[in-house]
Amino acid sequence: MSKNLSGIVAIVTGASRGAGKGIAIALGAEGATVYVTGRSQNEGDAALPGTIHATAAAVTAAGGKGIAVTVDHTDDEQVRQLFGRVKNDQGKLDILVNNATFIHDQLIEGGGFWEKSLDLVNILDVGLRSSYVASWHAAKIMAAQKNGLIVFTSSFGGNCYMHGAAYGAQKAGVDRFAHDMALDLKGYNVSANSIWMGMLRTDRTKRVMDEDAAKYQGFWDIAETPEFTGHIISALYRDPARMDKSGQVLIGAELAQDYGLSDEGRQPPSHRPMLGAPAPVNPAVVQ
Repeated sequence: MSKNLSGIVAIVTGASRGAGKGIAIALGAEGATVYVTGRSQNEGDAALPGTIHATAAAVTAAGGKGIAVTVDHTDDEQVRQLFGRVKNDQGKLDILVNNATFIHDQLIEGGGFWEKSLDLVNILDVGLRSSYVASWHAAKIMAAQKNGLIVFTSSFGGNCYMHGAAYGAQKAGVDRFAHDMALDLKGYNVSANSIWMGMLRTDRTKRVMDEDAAKYQGFWDIAETPEFTGHIISALYRDPARMDKSGQVLIGAELAQDYGLSDEGRQPPSHRPMLGAPAPVNPAVVQ
């Protein structure tokens, strides 16, 4: 893997497993120093496998430098300390990937939102609010150095019914964060984007598919690896026209085709024909 990101410093939140883990490893494979955040320090801390330390080690093994930092993203003080540490240790921050998200086991079950646990709404705390707080800290560093990229991991659920009201609100919310934060950051050479990922090849997805193999037959074949999004983020950061894309909600599979990227030799499909496209935002600016 080419060291496209040599000297680049990144934070990937919620990277013990899943999308965050893959993104962190991909950035490391391209030479970045990656701060990996999450709560899982030991196997067994969560129902699914994965820890921040295992991810950090994988980042280093891939060719970068992984640094594990225990962060509960419901605790603003812990988040403040994270960004203070990065600034003190590295003197800069180039990429923030807002990925930490609360996922309840009932998320994909059928039924009305009132028939599921009220805890599903916690995605608006870790997922929406937490992304705002992390971006607030990142923007202070990036605006001062006049460079940076803030990314929100999102999905087609931002513009269609997917997994219920709380999930949809969180995805639509981070998509809007990208648009509005980009306007504030425009004069500082700092871009903000939301990236819609497809179905991912994660332990959580595999567990769901294994429980109902007939329902999900063929889905694994078209699913994206989590690393795929990491390489897309790298290409976006290095794009000379990055600021022209700032504020946009981007479909990862389509952006990959623009950049000539594949996913382990495959070209994951865009789900635009079935699930729709990012909705346009009115260009009016009211101060």
